[in-house]
Amino acid sequence: MLAYLVIRDGTKWSDVFRLVPGKMATVGRAPTNQIVIKEEQASRHHAEIFLTEGNWMVRDLESRNGTAVGNERIRGDYVLKPGDVIRIARTQLAFVHDLSHAYEDSTTNQVQWGEETAVGLELGGQLASDSSGTSEAIEPTNITHRRGETRYLSSLPDSNSSGGAAAARLFRLSFELQKQPNSISVANKALAGLFDGTNADAGAVLLLPNKKSAGSGSPPEILASRSDTIHGYQRVSKFLSTTVLREGEAVLARDVQDDSTLAIRDSKGLIQANSVICAPIRVRNKTVGILHLYSTIQSKLLTPDDLEFTLAVADNVSHALRTIGKQQKLTEDLKTQSHELKQLRQQLGVESEIIGSSQAMIDVHQQISRAAPSKATVLIRGESGVGKELVARSVHFSSPRAKGPFVCLNCAALSETLLESELFGHEKGAFTGATERKVGKFESADKGTLMLDEIGEMSQAVQSKFLRVLEGHPFERVGGNKAIDVDVRVIAATNRDLEKEVNKGNFRRDLFFRLLVVEIYVPPLRKRFEDVVEIAEHFLTKFCQETGRKIAGFSPATITEMQTYRWPGNVRELRNMVERGVLLARGNYIEPEDLTLSNLTTASESQDLGPRRSIGYQPMSLADMEKQHILATLTSTNWNKSRSATILGIERTTLDRKIKRYELGELKPEK
Repeated sequence: MLAYLVIRDGTKWSDVFRLVPGKMATVGRAPTNQIVIKEEQASRHHAEIFLTEGNWMVRDLESRNGTAVGNERIRGDYVLKPGDVIRIARTQLAFVHDLSHAYEDSTTNQVQWGEETAVGLELGGQLASDSSGTSEAIEPTNITHRRGETRYLSSLPDSNSSGGAAAARLFRLSFELQKQPNSISVANKALAGLFDGTNADAGAVLLLPNKKSAGSGSPPEILASRSDTIHGYQRVSKFLSTTVLREGEAVLARDVQDDSTLAIRDSKGLIQANSVICAPIRVRNKTVGILHLYSTIQSKLLTPDDLEFTLAVADNVSHALRTIGKQQKLTEDLKTQSHELKQLRQQLGVESEIIGSSQAMIDVHQQISRAAPSKATVLIRGESGVGKELVARSVHFSSPRAKGPFVCLNCAALSETLLESELFGHEKGAFTGATERKVGKFESADKGTLMLDEIGEMSQAVQSKFLRVLEGHPFERVGGNKAIDVDVRVIAATNRDLEKEVNKGNFRRDLFFRLLVVEIYVPPLRKRFEDVVEIAEHFLTKFCQETGRKIAGFSPATITEMQTYRWPGNVRELRNMVERGVLLARGNYIEPEDLTLSNLTTASESQDLGPRRSIGYQPMSLADMEKQHILATLTSTNWNKSRSATILGIERTTLDRKIKRYELGELKPEK
């Protein structure tokens, strides 16, 4: 019962949500939903998808603007079928069991016949054209033999008979046909085998044109032709081709040379053929082409045995063309899937990539690689906007749990009651408004990872219950009495100093030590200034693709401005600044006036006095100015004293004395 919702927001695929049996998926504008739709037309709690009695159902939660499947607004519970598209506001959620069927606009260059994709048959310029100017064959009216099936494929003739020799040639030809790389090679190999096994001295392989590029009544087109006569190949008559295509039987017409109604003439009026064979090429009982053979030598009339052999070759040609068609379809499918995967990675993966090549970020990557393989709880520290969730995603997708769900919950966004319900779920009637059973985040993240952002905001009561689950104890839904066991790895993130919160009595000491198994510190952007331009260029490419604008880059003045700014909002602020610059830039480059940099202090401004944007004259002594300048230089080099001394133009020992004089060592950030 594995199923997915592939979500299209406007004109772009934006997410893929895995539906898990036993776990209800809610959809709406509220951030507590598993699928959040950020549109005013969507209700806070709009709809829900769940599995019952073997069927996935969608239920509208009495939303303001309703829920539709396809173009029909649903009432009550609606049974979903693969391919159904749930429509909420401008968002579309495609319900599928197989992700390869999720994209309605993916196409292949194949022609559908019956239940199976057959022969390739987007032939393009590969078809041979009849450009000799010769006339079409005069239609014979007397067909002497008909065959629906060949005896060569139903029984094995005696090897000592003529039929046995023909069967041996047929089997060899069959192996050769299956090895051909394309339809043209198959046609030419088939004609070579037919000329060797029959009395024919001229013939062709013809296929119906692609239905997408021709009408249903279009005549077959020449794929390959051959003639051992001086007259060249003469195209099959309309009468014969129509008869074979309509009836699906191979026909033989003989003794036509002296009969003006049966003869085949070229453009000069000369009689060509004395006998003709036309056999269908069939795929799934659908005729998709014909083999046309004829003989021009009176002593070498085509025989009923030739008809049998030609029909057998036609069947082998159909198998070979089908194999080529499947190979082409597989290749196209792989290309399509590769393209779709690349798009999904661009659309979804860009949001989970950690950009930056500074030593500080190299250290973060190393910490991620060490933490990912284990089951240990991870605590991620860092200021708001540094990308703590991206680090959590990297830990999850680098771990053995990568195929499991990654569930994120912001503890600061909910009250104590709602936070407990979101974490552990609730039973119907557990409290006012609990109209249905709700599966909590712990259950949703089973066999995967649960990230709790801003865990320092969690209340003491919820901390106690949360600690029991972390220690491996089962839990109960709010209002329930059934013990639930889950296998979940927890990643906690905070921008607070939890040690101070513990000392203040706001955070449980035992929970703090339980969380502090593996700690990853994500430095603020102002402490890895080397990454600023790299991250900005990443966002520039992203927003240029989204908006269609062609911005060449940042001007030198803009780069200087970005590298000296303190970024109190960290990467989040940089992202928004670049987006604004892309929208407002009037030239080919983003200029300083296109930026919107604030004068807000950083989260640790009292301890971090790095360079700030000038806001006018500020009275201060030379000693204070020197103190700030030395501290700013040390901060920009991550307290590399040798490098700082070089930048300041002083000796290392002089720098040490000034650090001691101004008591700057106390302001050095802890690692």
